[in-house]
Amino acid sequence: MLLPVQGDDEPALLLTRRTEHLHDHPGQISFPGGRVEAGDPSPLATALREAEEEIGLAAASVDVAGFLPAQAVITGFAILPVVGFVPADFRPRLDDFEVAELFAVPLAFLLNPANRRQRAREIGPHRLQMPEYQYHGHRIWGATAMIIETFTEMIKTSNNS
Repeated sequence: MLLPVQGDDEPALLLTRRTEHLHDHPGQISFPGGRVEAGDPSPLATALREAEEEIGLAAASVDVAGFLPAQAVITGFAILPVVGFVPADFRPRLDDFEVAELFAVPLAFLLNPANRRQRAREIGPHRLQMPEYQYHGHRIWGATAMIIETFTEMIKTSNNS
């Protein structure tokens, strides 16, 4: 999965809204990404391939910064987020089957604790507390919000060092 960061002066994260007809996570907000395919030589290659397929982001134009810790998800998978900087002049080309919308959320918004909510979620017999963000009518929750939280905490920690 690619965590695309765009912009120098006012950086933003690029997020997708999945189409409603998809079997897995219809209509949810996510980063570009997907499953490893047989021809993918590495998790990085998977993230870059999926970003190109879903939003038209050429792998050669991504300046890869590194990886976040793997994020376990309730479906039993683990997501390995790749942080990559995207050119300011990037023009998306969305895969209409998978992606209904691409939008940018300013990093300043995500770093502001007033914009983060803690929500309880029932998963089987367990009640978990998860972060959630509301941005311009988009509900950002679940694994996407947890990855954002990891990313913003790393930024805050590095700024305090």
